[in-house]
Amino acid sequence: MKILLSILLFTVLTGCADVVNYEIFFNPHVYGFWGGLWHGIVLPFSWISSLIFDDIAVYAVSNNGGWYDFGFMIGVYLVYRTSS
Repeated sequence: MKILLSILLFTVLTGCADVVNYEIFFNPHVYGFWGGLWHGIVLPFSWISSLIFDDIAVYAVSNNGGWYDFGFMIGVYLVYRTSS
């Protein structure tokens, strides 16, 4: 019974997943380390704004991978470190 409820819950929650419009992948601008750093620094503001507005995202889809992630995590760390 627990497995059936888990599968049902998983199925219902995946219906809440949002999709990314495919036009965003044709954006010629790719975010790198500095873009990731900036997005990590403004994370608290963009997260609150993303709850209100549908066209604001927390994480850039068109990024270059590891360097963007690295910058994003450093930016989040800087915000966390200075707030505590």
